[in-house]
Amino acid sequence: MDRNKEQAAEKKISVERGKQGVLKVIFGRTTIIIGIIIIQLLILLWGFSYVQKYIVYAYGVYQFGMVLIVLYIINRPGTPEFKLSWIVPILGIPIFGGLFYLFVNAQIGGKILNRRLTSLEEVTKPYVQPDPELMKEIQKKDEEVANLAHYLETHGNYPAFKNSVVKYFPSGEEKFEELKLQLRKAKTFIFLEYFIVQSGEMWDTVLDILKEKVAEGVEVRFMYDGTCTLALLPYQYPKLIESFGIQCKVFAPIRPALTTSQNNRDHRKILVIDGKTAFTGGINLADEYINKKERFGYWKDTAVMVRGEAVRSFTNMFLQMWNIDRKGENYSKYLECDGYLGAYGSPGYVIPYGDSPLDKENVGELVYLDMIYSAKRYVHIMTPYLILDQQMIVALTFAAKRGVDVSIIMPHIPDKIYAFALAKTYYPELIAAGVKIYEFEPGFIHAKNFVVDDVKATVGTINLDFRSLYLHFECGLYMFEGPQIADIEQDFQHTLAQCLPITLADCKNISIWMKIIGKGLRLFAPLM
Repeated sequence: MDRNKEQAAEKKISVERGKQGVLKVIFGRTTIIIGIIIIQLLILLWGFSYVQKYIVYAYGVYQFGMVLIVLYIINRPGTPEFKLSWIVPILGIPIFGGLFYLFVNAQIGGKILNRRLTSLEEVTKPYVQPDPELMKEIQKKDEEVANLAHYLETHGNYPAFKNSVVKYFPSGEEKFEELKLQLRKAKTFIFLEYFIVQSGEMWDTVLDILKEKVAEGVEVRFMYDGTCTLALLPYQYPKLIESFGIQCKVFAPIRPALTTSQNNRDHRKILVIDGKTAFTGGINLADEYINKKERFGYWKDTAVMVRGEAVRSFTNMFLQMWNIDRKGENYSKYLECDGYLGAYGSPGYVIPYGDSPLDKENVGELVYLDMIYSAKRYVHIMTPYLILDQQMIVALTFAAKRGVDVSIIMPHIPDKIYAFALAKTYYPELIAAGVKIYEFEPGFIHAKNFVVDDVKATVGTINLDFRSLYLHFECGLYMFEGPQIADIEQDFQHTLAQCLPITLADCKNISIWMKIIGKGLRLFAPLM
């Protein structure tokens, strides 16, 4: 009898937990935000339907207006893919398509942010000055690299550095061990900027170290992207972090408002310690990145650690993003500190660089294109996504056609099925031109690596897709002639040994539904 009572009580508790779970989903912040946005969309749709009542009178004016909009799109600067993605809905969805385009392009939030970033670049420019003698030195070694360095310096204020040492990490696990070691050495300040942060062994361990350092008098600033507020972290999480003595900011918190500025996320991963050490790469602060939690098989990721003068650029990038919505920073305290004394005599050159979606300068893609076009023997790439514009397709296929070994490692177990379906639509054209595509059989590739001819490489946060190349804030480290480049290539070959080669026959065997989904999404890929 007692056993029956226990079972009944357990059943009652289970039902109550179920009810609480349902209520949490219904009344959770993510559901509320989505609900409010849906209400706004319904109001907009109602407005459009109201206008359509007068279509008989307004059709001629509308058609003339749409022709003007299409002509404007065709003649404005930009990639053909973005233009086509707008022209089709404008012509195919009367009234709504054109008005939606006007709504998106009328957003002033991005323009305001860009003006703020531009002003911050002018303020911090004196602290990150190029070395003319170093540029001459690079030019003597390789004019093509010197030209790229000139572009990054003049169009992004990202100068080249020599006195810096780079260490490459072929996995999240290895980076995590070094990260803990370096954090415990901090004496003056620690800056963290990440796209994904989630409670677990990795973040909890880092947070415990940060608490210890704050108690020792170290200044700690922590910034993460607003997408974390949807599901990964509580909305009021910054208050908890600040209670530990850590300064905390959320970049562009998700709000229940229809605005395209929320499409520009901070996808960067930057960690700076005392101006002496910086980390970047694909690895976020969550357990799947160190394979303590399995998602999509083994999670393959990479990162680099920089020590020396080049760290100043990463500090500068962090401070600019931190102050994008505020004023009153003492930049000299962090950009003129003793930590930037370099590792003199260290071989090779490095250029930390960033990319903003607001300035119409596609730095990340142009670095990749420069590396592809300058390749003489090989271009080896790791990327989780392959959603390409026409100029990237031309660069990859032309390199293969002129005899360069162009090899791309992709995931075999994808994290996003729609992105995987889209990527496969590019496979046949690339493979037919001689590009070699491999899929990492043990799981998911999240690394963003390019290595060229044993002399050039870049590791960072920039995927080969429209979001990274056009819509997100990104960063990376370009390397020339450093010993770490051999480590990056060695890791590529080690990873390649665990991959499946993809052939044209494999492309033909892709399921019909995967082909339909991929080709259907390809038209709208630039807007996704």
